[in-house]
Amino acid sequence: MSSARWRLTLLILVAALTLPLLGGTAFAHAVAQGDKGYIQEISGINLLPFVYLGAKHMVTGYDHILFLFGVIFFLYRMKHIGIYVSLFALGHSTTMLLGVYFNVGINSFIIDAIIGLSVVYKALDNMGAFQRWLGFQPNTKAATLIFGLFHGFGLSTKIIEYDISPDGLVPNLLAFNVGVELGQVLALGAILIVMGYWRRTESFWRHAYTANVVMMTAGFVLIGYQLTGLAVS
Repeated sequence: MSSARWRLTLLILVAALTLPLLGGTAFAHAVAQGDKGYIQEISGINLLPFVYLGAKHMVTGYDHILFLFGVIFFLYRMKHIGIYVSLFALGHSTTMLLGVYFNVGINSFIIDAIIGLSVVYKALDNMGAFQRWLGFQPNTKAATLIFGLFHGFGLSTKIIEYDISPDGLVPNLLAFNVGVELGQVLALGAILIVMGYWRRTESFWRHAYTANVVMMTAGFVLIGYQLTGLAVS
């Protein structure tokens, strides 16, 4: 692919990542009104609906997908991908389950801004910025786990907004988490297919840095959008 075509592709990618942030209701963890109304009306154990909601939330959660994209960007072996994705899943599953069970919510603007920061951090990490600035490489596994914890709080904060019935809460939460993991597998599979194709081309190393700049820009846009929402709310 020519350089001009790659530049056009990257511009389209920037637009695709940033346009959702410009809508009035475009939160990274937005709860669809239909889903919210349905959950508020039901009670008892409803495993399949919560599995569906969890999968839908992850697949449509562009902040999660951006972070996963950054995490696996330079990972080639499935063993290493499995380790990092498992750390991320452990982090967000822990805080999501505990946050909802103990009703610990964080301001959605703040937590989504931190999640945007996780995208910026991973892009800078992929660009080798921390090695140049700090003289050493921060522990990438620890960073993935820690940011996974924050992503989980983003999930729990929005689940609390569902106003879920306490009847069947634990099974429904576990079902939601199963759905989140299924959605993560689907998103990860799509990312790996695209990355696998791209890595076989000569353009990968020429445009890897630019791709991470695009990802970093999307993270900053998300941070700015959320902080603006916090200021005017």
